[in-house]
Amino acid sequence: MIFTDTEFSQRLPALWKKIGAHGVMVLSTCAENRVTSRPVSVVVIDGKFYFQTDENYLKFKQLAENENAALSVKNFSVEGKCRSIGKPDDNGFFVKALKKYFLPAYMTYSKLDTERVMEFTPALIYSWSYELAKPYMEYWDFENLSYKKEYKL
Repeated sequence: MIFTDTEFSQRLPALWKKIGAHGVMVLSTCAENRVTSRPVSVVVIDGKFYFQTDENYLKFKQLAENENAALSVKNFSVEGKCRSIGKPDDNGFFVKALKKYFLPAYMTYSKLDTERVMEFTPALIYSWSYELAKPYMEYWDFENLSYKKEYKL
């Protein structure tokens, strides 16, 4: 069953509550026919995911070449686009959240000259769930503002 954009909007608060305001998530990137994954410390702010990395790291270089990426957290898969938005000190909202949830990461890395904040904008989020032992998938399509719940058996 597919729901309208109004229902999509009404379902977003519950989605963000399940995902949480922060967490260690797996980031997958791809460039030159090579897919790589690694854990990153992520904060979630206003429907977007943010993390920091060094511009010399492979993930940064892959994202510079191909902004399409994926995140995985709990039972959620997130597809979207990721781009650099500058240095941590130029993004106070990010620094505030990072200090709150990942203070050691802030203290260790945020002042490095080559450190960059990455903004991940979701295009599609999906997850497996169960209702009375019956499996289903939920899809939140951010590009079309639609929500779909699909039973699998």
